[in-house]
Amino acid sequence: MADPFKFKQFNVNQDRCAMKIGTDGVLLGAWTPLGGEPNTILDIGAGTGIISLMLAQRCAAENIEALEIEGDAYEQCVENFEASPWADRLFCYHAGLDEFVTELDDRYDLIVSNPPFYSEAVSSGNKARDTARQNQSLPFEELLEGVADLLDPDGTFATIIPFKEEDRFLKIAAGFSIYPKRMTRVKGNASTPTKRSMLALGFNQITPKINELVIERDRHQYSKEYIDLTSAFYLKM
Repeated sequence: MADPFKFKQFNVNQDRCAMKIGTDGVLLGAWTPLGGEPNTILDIGAGTGIISLMLAQRCAAENIEALEIEGDAYEQCVENFEASPWADRLFCYHAGLDEFVTELDDRYDLIVSNPPFYSEAVSSGNKARDTARQNQSLPFEELLEGVADLLDPDGTFATIIPFKEEDRFLKIAAGFSIYPKRMTRVKGNASTPTKRSMLALGFNQITPKINELVIERDRHQYSKEYIDLTSAFYLKM
């Protein structure tokens, strides 16, 4: 087994997961708003379980559930949960969102998802990696329809998507009466184009708070905002 990815309060094994830990997942886990102190959380497409683990560190939610459809990733997510300090609060289902929605009546205070977003149907030759990367496996429409069914009326849905998809995503969300509350647009550095949008949404239509996050000031010189956001997790931050 490859060495785990070590964070300050937990480790994550990822050798059997198609999608490895990356900046997007860590950003979403650190940024997701926790106002209202959610007690029930659902992580859709959990992969390694990194976002659920970060939320378990950040809040006292009694019930943090995750969905992972790919078999090896599911098994590794379960192992990462069981090895963490919060094993009694974390649970992973081996299921897709569509079957989960039909079998469940519960509503969640907070739903998070770092969804697959490569819309190009170009195969890498690795089926598991393609499933994790390409949004044919979880189109935005299906994701938002599931969120509309599973989110508490006063709940929050947090996600990270490519900035170029922001307008389309928000249009689809509005079709399910889901609207942005907070939006953070992410740049690698001040001179590069905006790369990602982190969105917190809910059923109440309000004027969203919008800001920008720049990750690096110079090469390997992280911005104060990025350090403040992630320093509770990264060992060398």
